[in-house]
Parts: sequence; structure tokens; C-alpha cells
Amino acid sequence: MTEEELQKLVENVSRTSFGRQFKHQVKINKRMTTTGGRYHLDDHHIEINAHFLAPQYRQELIGIIKHELTHYHLHLNHRGYRHQDHDFKVLLNKVGGSRYAPDIGLRRKRKAKYLYICTVCGQKYWRVRRLNLRRYGCGKCGGRLKLVSYKKVK
Repeated sequence: MTEEELQKLVENVSRTSFGRQFKHQVKINKRMTTTGGRYHLDDHHIEINAHFLAPQYRQELIGIIKHELTHYHLHLNHRGYRHQDHDFKVLLNKVGGSRYAPDIGLRRKRKAKYLYICTVCGQKYWRVRRLNLRRYGCGKCGGRLKLVSYKKVK
């Protein structure tokens, strides 16, 4: 889907679901991973995550567009446009927009977990990153740490 096609889709969803025109620009953002879209308060344009433009995510894309258009229309009407505002929650439920972006496997995953044990007091430390054992010690007693196990997390 190109930006022109996305622009037409957003304008159509705005007209049918909200009964109002979308007069600003829609952009595709290829760097987004954890969010489905973003509404910019300063110039009122909307960014959509490029990964949701695939045909198999059509329903999710419509939900994300409705979510961002909810921010858009409420902000332009000087009403509560933030997630915690009552106006936002009511309008989002009314139009059937998605509250959260669905996870389609783009979130970053932890690569490994390391288990360190203090040689003096036996305190255990689980870490995602590896520690420099010459530099760091136990936070409880100050003793030396020892790497006990390492496991990969999928």
C-alpha cells in the first residue's frame, strides 16, 4: 500500500466512522515496532506503522486508523484527546477503534539471561547483560560474583 492509498483509506474511514473530513497528511513510518500509529499534535499529521500495511493485517490497520483519528478529531475540537480522558474512551468505543496495537512479532526480545551468585553471601542476580566481574561485586555484602548459568531466551 502506498501513501496515496493510505491517505484515501484514512479519509474514507474518517468520513464513514466519524462523519468528518480528515484534512491533513498521513505518513508511513518504517521504524515503528511497538506502536501501530502516532498522531502529532503540532502539525496534525498521522504516522502509521509500515508493518501493518500488509493485506493480512487489514482489520488491525482499520482499528489503528480509528484510534489515531480519535486523537485527531478530539484534539481539533478541544476535547479530551489523551488515552486517560473520558471523551477519548467514549468515542473510541463508539467507532470501534483498537485500544492497543496488536503484537505481530515486532517487539524486541531479550537475547540471553545470566545468573550470578555472590561467593560470600549467596545472593542471586539475574541479568540480561553480561557483567564485568572485575568491576562489579555483590550489592548486599560487597563480595565477588560468580557466573553460574547462561541461557538463551527466545
